[in-house]
Amino acid sequence: MATNPTVTIKQPMWQTIVLFSLGFWLSACLLLDLVILPSMYAAGMMKTAGFASAGYLLFGMFNRIELLCAALVLTGILTVVKRHQFNEKWTIPAIILSIILLFVVLIDTYTLTPQMSALAMQLNVFEPVQAIPPVMNQMQQGYWMLELFKLGSSGILLSWMYRNQQQRLAS
Repeated sequence: MATNPTVTIKQPMWQTIVLFSLGFWLSACLLLDLVILPSMYAAGMMKTAGFASAGYLLFGMFNRIELLCAALVLTGILTVVKRHQFNEKWTIPAIILSIILLFVVLIDTYTLTPQMSALAMQLNVFEPVQAIPPVMNQMQQGYWMLELFKLGSSGILLSWMYRNQQQRLAS
């Protein structure tokens, strides 16, 4: 049996996977937070009866995509670190940030989104739309705090991964 010496097995480029995942995730979050939500608010959709179910559907799908991105980022960073392809001074902070980002997305997906949707859900279609409960404002503040942390942390990770890739290409 003859073997071909020119055939090589390519290893996955985990730094590139992490960069694309972070870039997609960051841009999708910004699109949702800065374009879609304000336009829905300006259109008055938050005062309609079906907003809670539409919001739950929108955020439910988006949260699942975020879970996938967070898992890819954590897996990619752990793989790059394990292969000793990551700058040592960023290793521990990058792992910690990626784990915290995964926990933030888990909190958004399985705690905040269902509870906020349940609070806003109008169960009796014959009653007029109720005012937003005060606890909803507190939950929205918590959501925005987590969102700001998520945007900042993913931006930091993106810059570290980009710098790391540039250093690896230069050497």
